[in-house]
Amino acid sequence: MIHITIYQNQEKQITGFFCIGHSGYAESGSDIICAGVSSLVINTINSIDAFTSNTFLIDSEEESGMIDFRLQEEATHDTVLLLDSMILGLQGIQNDYGNEYFILDFKEV
Repeated sequence: MIHITIYQNQEKQITGFFCIGHSGYAESGSDIICAGVSSLVINTINSIDAFTSNTFLIDSEEESGMIDFRLQEEATHDTVLLLDSMILGLQGIQNDYGNEYFILDFKEV
């Protein structure tokens, strides 16, 4: 199962996210849930890096599917938009496939 936790501060501003796991929906290379989640997460990170002034720390581990992404300062308008877009896509996957393969939650930090 893929588990993504979106970190928010007390003002509900996104400060980062933690992703871990594999969906187990299908065999590696054929798993559309894993491919969809990975595409949304990786594209969001790459877009924040390429198109915004925000800096971040990232740690990843391919075998477990772990990605730990933390903004180093308050998110700019463009970063907020990119993160909101990622969350919208992830919520769509969760709505379509349920909680058996993918869980998305939010945590105040």
